[in-house]
Amino acid sequence: MAVVKELIKQQADGKLCFGDYTLAQKAKLDGFSFGGDIFKVKTFEEITKLERNGLFAYESVPGTSVFDYTTTKDGVSFTVEGPKTAQVIVMLEDETDYEVYLDNKQVDLLRTNLGGKLALNIELEQEKPVEVTIKKHE
Repeated sequence: MAVVKELIKQQADGKLCFGDYTLAQKAKLDGFSFGGDIFKVKTFEEITKLERNGLFAYESVPGTSVFDYTTTKDGVSFTVEGPKTAQVIVMLEDETDYEVYLDNKQVDLLRTNLGGKLALNIELEQEKPVEVTIKKHE
């Protein structure tokens, strides 16, 4: 995989991709229309942040590139790539338990905070993407 040079775009399969962790200076793109929503992305080597309709959706420190980004009523899934371990925060439902899978292996059961944010550390290495699936615990 590669970084998203356009900062954010729709993939050929209809999913969203965003983020360029190779940039030395912050870049942003606002007003990207996708699936009936308006997205804003800010990205560079230190952080990647995505907003959906003006609300927080995704953040990583340091910056990452995200592919196959999909949200459902039960969670979120994406493939993330970056140069080193990143803390990733996603917005989900408030105070809800979620199963976290990395490369199709369940690694944790986490609860979102009162604001609906779920934080996890993902071990990343250059050129080795990690598939992330976070789904509501039944």
